[in-house]
Amino acid sequence: MLSEKSGKYSFVVSKDANKIEIRKAVENMYQVTVESVNTMILPGKEKNRTTRSGIIHGRKPAYKKAVVTLSEGEEIDFFGDI
Repeated sequence: MLSEKSGKYSFVVSKDANKIEIRKAVENMYQVTVESVNTMILPGKEKNRTTRSGIIHGRKPAYKKAVVTLSEGEEIDFFGDI
């Protein structure tokens, strides 16, 4: 939805990556010009599953997400070769 309307793409990135590293990586991988990078760290979630032997409690890890805004008129074609 983001990419169709406003040229924004979201990526799951390493927690250690900063905005400058994310910008350079996207520009090198997809040959586009990045206008801005917004990052957020999303918290982990509790997950429960019921099995024959009882309830299994688990946890999904936290992760960092980057929303990259491209310059006007540019787009990333993820499925171009399929």
